[in-house]
Amino acid sequence: MKKDIHPKYYDECQVSCVCGNTFLTGSTVPEIKVELCSACHPFYTGKQKLVDTARRVEKFGAKVAAKETAAVGKKGKKVKKAERAEAKASKEVVVKTKDIKKIAQVTLNKK
Repeated sequence: MKKDIHPKYYDECQVSCVCGNTFLTGSTVPEIKVELCSACHPFYTGKQKLVDTARRVEKFGAKVAAKETAAVGKKGKKVKKAERAEAKASKEVVVKTKDIKKIAQVTLNKK
């Protein structure tokens, strides 16, 4: 290692927080003052609050609620297809067949 190019290293650097918590660590400065530490930071204490400045959570909830209320009156593709098939099956079908000697009209009922 070259001499006189590295800063002095302090093994017992005193770190003090605004909340009053102090601890020792290693650093290139003898004393560090911080605003937040692991004893008072909301993430580590479990008191974290989500700040929703753009009301994104409320907007998403409103969008989901609107979609659910709109979907109550609508029918799905399968339901519509089944209704059409049932209506088609209940119709009476008239088939005209051409015979060489006469034209006969036959009525068929599908079940």
